[in-house]
Amino acid sequence: MAHWLLKSDPDDYGFAELERDRRTSWDGVTNALAQKHLRGMRRGDECLIYETGNRKAVVGTARVTAQSRPDADEPRRVSVGIAAGRRLPREVTLAEIKAEAALADCPLVRQGRLSVVPLSDAHWRRLLELAGG
Repeated sequence: MAHWLLKSDPDDYGFAELERDRRTSWDGVTNALAQKHLRGMRRGDECLIYETGNRKAVVGTARVTAQSRPDADEPRRVSVGIAAGRRLPREVTLAEIKAEAALADCPLVRQGRLSVVPLSDAHWRRLLELAGG
């Protein structure tokens, strides 16, 4: 099982909407490398949801429910199905992440503009530890 970090703009579709909807299609990703990461996702993979904008924090978990499939509006792009997991006990801010030595090589820090990034098992565990759960 792989781990991923998905960025979301809460003004467009945030974790609260995912909690409400329970499931959604993760689409709208246009960057070629982020698209490659979507193609690499498999059913059961775990995700952390990071909200951009004013929040800039990891706020919740999700899991992949459907592997990549062509986007209905743009067949060259893919989307994946995800289901809401849980809201984290405590948000982990970008400032905290950048200050954490164990996360210095995390793709969120190294490739900050990328909307879908893989997380190592160590990064996944450390982010959850920082979140208190």
